[in-house]
Amino acid sequence: MKLPWRFVLAVGLRYAGRSQRGALVAFISRVSSAGLVLGVALLVLVLSVMDGFERELQERILALVPHVSIQPAEPLEEWRGLVDAVEAHPEVRAAAPYADVQGLLMFRGKALPALVHGIDPDSEQRISVIGSYASAGSLAQLSGDAPAVVLSASVAATLGVNAGEHILLLVPELNARGQLLPRTQRVRVAGTFSTGTEVDNLLTLTSLGLASRLRGSPGTAQGVRFQVRDLFAAPRIRLEVEQGLGPRFRGFDWTRTHGNLHEAIRMSRNLVGVLLFLIVAVAAFNVVSTLFLIVKDKQGDIAILRTLGASPATIMAVFVIQGSLIGLAGTVVGGAVGAGLSLVITDAVGVVERVFGVRFLDAAVYPVSYLPSELSFANVALVCSVAFAMSFLATVYPSWRAARMQPAEILRHE
Repeated sequence: MKLPWRFVLAVGLRYAGRSQRGALVAFISRVSSAGLVLGVALLVLVLSVMDGFERELQERILALVPHVSIQPAEPLEEWRGLVDAVEAHPEVRAAAPYADVQGLLMFRGKALPALVHGIDPDSEQRISVIGSYASAGSLAQLSGDAPAVVLSASVAATLGVNAGEHILLLVPELNARGQLLPRTQRVRVAGTFSTGTEVDNLLTLTSLGLASRLRGSPGTAQGVRFQVRDLFAAPRIRLEVEQGLGPRFRGFDWTRTHGNLHEAIRMSRNLVGVLLFLIVAVAAFNVVSTLFLIVKDKQGDIAILRTLGASPATIMAVFVIQGSLIGLAGTVVGGAVGAGLSLVITDAVGVVERVFGVRFLDAAVYPVSYLPSELSFANVALVCSVAFAMSFLATVYPSWRAARMQPAEILRHE
């Protein structure tokens, strides 16, 4: 006799509720669901955090550093012409001159190494978002004739210097004999910036004029930096710009300076994802042991249903429905918990750091000094779909074993 699917579904739902015979079966069923909830939630959370790191790299760190830098063999006396030539490329968003010099910052007996980055404030605003992280009006003060610098807030705190005070800037210089001697420049701290990224560790901003003088070639620029419209097309665009400018110019793009970080984040995301998927798989296949116990507990009911005319397919469908409902409940709840944690994890970690005075991420070691998170509903759907599929597959064998049970054998041992 073929029983209606409404009856099969009703029996499966009843079995998925609670065990009428054994508390052990009910307990193991709840543990299986809890393990699936935990695995799915952790996987969603970790994927969101890794996506957050990738987002911060692309939208914050790579918005502060140049996508591509082009420089000639000799310092540029007329950098505006090179800026115009670079911006003529249709995929270049904007370009600006720069001049870098390695130096040492000194204040009241304290010293820190620094990369002194000379900029033209007006042009820099077009290719970098550093101005949005700097104190009000600090970058504009670099346009004046007085030597001034803008320090990162962490460097200023380490040195113990405040805006308006003066510090010493030491840079190496070759004399006529070829000897390397320090050159001292007294500069005023015009302000500070804080990006919360690794950029804060070394970068010090100054005017293009001061940086070029410290390099021994006043009135020039070391080269031109520019941002591109498509971040991942930067290597190709660099080659095209180099070919258009001629062999006198060479360049490098962000894949040389931060490419390893980007690949490390993507590789970590993939590896952690695989490991957590294995945890989800283990939790999903706990349904196998749960169903075996349920089948053992319900074998009397199986015998009665078979005696009343239920087919093996009907018995199998009952237990497939029961196991699938266990997996569905764990998957849905786990996805919801993981999504909720992904939305609050950044603020929650910040609160813990402030309350207990600890720091989980330091920009001196990690690319950012906070825990980023970006919830992707596509990731949530993928994780939940895979977890439910594994749970469904885990129900097939125990349900098939239940369908093969013979009523006579069952009743003989009852």
